[in-house]
Amino acid sequence: MPEVILSDYFYGDESEEFVFFKIPRQLITNPKFKHVSTDAKLLYGMLLDRMSLSARNGWYDDTGRVYIYYSLDEICGDMTCGRDKAMKLLAELDTKKGIGLIERIKQGQGKPTKIYVKRFTTRTIPPKPAPPPPEPFAPVSEVDFPDLQKSEKSTSRSRKIRP
Repeated sequence: MPEVILSDYFYGDESEEFVFFKIPRQLITNPKFKHVSTDAKLLYGMLLDRMSLSARNGWYDDTGRVYIYYSLDEICGDMTCGRDKAMKLLAELDTKKGIGLIERIKQGQGKPTKIYVKRFTTRTIPPKPAPPPPEPFAPVSEVDFPDLQKSEKSTSRSRKIRP
């Protein structure tokens, strides 16, 4: 039986024979994501990888956003975990219950759930211009209403109650 060497080195272009999941460095280093579990971060990297496949397949919605299909069973198989753990990881990443890195849209009628993978970085939104300061109030000294008609009968009550 041939001997298997586990600690051999990579030679030449052998280092490119594997496919890797990319997990963004900010998910590890940014304090904003410190409470997100490492399993959820790994799942986010897997979702990012799926997104490139969806873009090649032309899976865009009406607004041009890329969506993916990744069933709970597929996640369980890829992450080697049970359904409860997979649902917990999705909830941890979801907009409604978690950090907001994904958004799940249920389609109903037995159709798979669409998953939108969101950006982990923030875009800077330019500040709104400050409203102009209000003009100072200046009371008008004299107002002239030349075409104001006056009635001979009183139209409003006086302060005294009439019997």
